[in-house]
Amino acid sequence: MRCCAVILLLAAGLAGCNGSTATSSGPSTPQPPAPPPSGSTSQPQPPAPQPGPPLHRARRIHVTGGLVAELYATGLGHPTAMAFGPDGRLYVTEDPDRLVAVRPGSGHPAPFVSGLRVPLGLAWIGRTLYISEQGRMESVRLSGRAAVGRRTVLSNLPYGRHQQDNVVVMNGRLVFGSGSTCDVCSERSRLSAAILSVRPDGRDLRVVARGARNPFGLAVDPANGLLYATVNGQDELGTPSNPQPAEMLVRVRDGAWYGWPTCWPNARSLAMTGSCAGVDSPAAFLEPHSSADGLAFATAATLAGRYAGDAFVAEWGEYLSDVHGRVVVRVQLAPDGAQSRVSVFARGFDHPIAVLADPAGGLLVADWGRGTIYRIRAPVS
Repeated sequence: MRCCAVILLLAAGLAGCNGSTATSSGPSTPQPPAPPPSGSTSQPQPPAPQPGPPLHRARRIHVTGGLVAELYATGLGHPTAMAFGPDGRLYVTEDPDRLVAVRPGSGHPAPFVSGLRVPLGLAWIGRTLYISEQGRMESVRLSGRAAVGRRTVLSNLPYGRHQQDNVVVMNGRLVFGSGSTCDVCSERSRLSAAILSVRPDGRDLRVVARGARNPFGLAVDPANGLLYATVNGQDELGTPSNPQPAEMLVRVRDGAWYGWPTCWPNARSLAMTGSCAGVDSPAAFLEPHSSADGLAFATAATLAGRYAGDAFVAEWGEYLSDVHGRVVVRVQLAPDGAQSRVSVFARGFDHPIAVLADPAGGLLVADWGRGTIYRIRAPVS
């Protein structure tokens, strides 16, 4: 099954499509689509990292290019998303209901917020943290090391088989994925299977792009300010003799349609199949049934600059099988119309779900299955 496990564990308790209308602190009626999400991201820059304790090698993780994998943090309960805060700490959401802060080498996460509802995304604006959850978005403010001023930004968002996913900040707005309520269906709400945008105060909710069955990962390419998303395709399509639909990486464009439910990426031909008039082609085709989730871009400061401009995708894998996924892949993006190159970057994970560039120059990978965050870095010369 392709759905992320945090959703699979809840799916049995969810019946049918949820067609409710989103509510917020402002108008609940969606406005016309937003301008193309590009330009500055307004993401805070965490303080320069302070030297921490030496990290232990993660010998079960195998990385290409002679890179080194270390244990950055352990003792987590199913981590799902990561973001560095303005205080330099790494904040991590845990399935099903908690947010914690960790330090390098830590085995004891510090509780920060509890009582969440399957949190899958984090984004900071100044000292305010926004948390994407099942059917809603909340915010808290950082005061010292405590969370204060907790409030609901959005509520009554549709969910079912999937829910609300990662969130990023662009042009002063929150942009987040909103998965479909089903594998294949006609959605009741235009807020399902879409990428949405809202002001930080919860007003002016907009649909940016549609036809993305489960747009789980979101990240901005720092080289050009363009937004990309990972999209999980259909589960119940294809047979051994008929190619399975691939997962995909897409560039998020205003008004784009990515094909679901009538058009899907063919893993064999690396082309879109079905009723595809007007569909936006993927930036990259990814392994079928791999659950392409967390997404991050490398900068010149990441991994000694050897992968600058490349995207990294955490492929969670299948729930009951290790045939597909359970790796982090590298995507060398090609110009529009050309084929991007996808290769396995690191393997040995149980269920990797989130990736994040470390200000100290590494790449962090959260493993949902082991409750561990790994740090991949260049060897010290």
